[in-house]
Amino acid sequence: MTLSYAPGDSLAHRLDPRSKLLVQAGFAAAAYAYTTPRGLAALTLLAVACLSFAEGGPRDVWTYRFAFPVLALAPLVAGATLGAPWFRPERAAATGLASYRVLLILVVAAGYVRSTPVRESRAALQRTVPGRAGQFLGVGVALVFRFLPLLKRDLLTAREAIRARGGGALPVRDRMRLVAVAGVNRAFGRADRLGTALNARCFAWNPTLPRLAFGRGDAVALAVGCGLLAAAVVRAL
Repeated sequence: MTLSYAPGDSLAHRLDPRSKLLVQAGFAAAAYAYTTPRGLAALTLLAVACLSFAEGGPRDVWTYRFAFPVLALAPLVAGATLGAPWFRPERAAATGLASYRVLLILVVAAGYVRSTPVRESRAALQRTVPGRAGQFLGVGVALVFRFLPLLKRDLLTAREAIRARGGGALPVRDRMRLVAVAGVNRAFGRADRLGTALNARCFAWNPTLPRLAFGRGDAVALAVGCGLLAAAVVRAL
């Protein structure tokens, strides 16, 4: 399963993407400002609410499973030492809270991706950041959202092809090398075809984008985002 936009009529779907981006920024700032278990517990409730407002669930978070081993091993690596006492629980606990903080940010991001079309994300960036910089960011985000799932699918296809040809008996390092080479080759191939397609369609930096408008629900989202940012600033001071 690949996380992507899912059409719907949830509360998050009806919000302006600029409001949702502000909530994400405020949440990330608050998560880095309030690193205590109590603060992260409160942010957990907010993260679950953000995902539920987009009609998401555990399956959406599971799409980030590639990051789970890193987040889980980080506390063990941070707590390990080369000499006595061999393991420092305080270091492991601090890193564990940091890993959990990243997980919460991923949960909020999953709600955004599920409830926001790619074109609206591009429009939000281009209308928030002025000039060519906003256009560049908008194009970059649009391409990432559209082609990252394809690249992931290419890697899975390469792995299945190697396994079907008896590659499961090869050492792990050789299998990783084969999958990586196949993935890079397909990525370059897609990039070449993308460039040709953009030229053939007279790619424009400033195309006609969807109309964005704030609604009543956005007032609450904007208040939440501003409140989180203010709380993070107060904590930092």
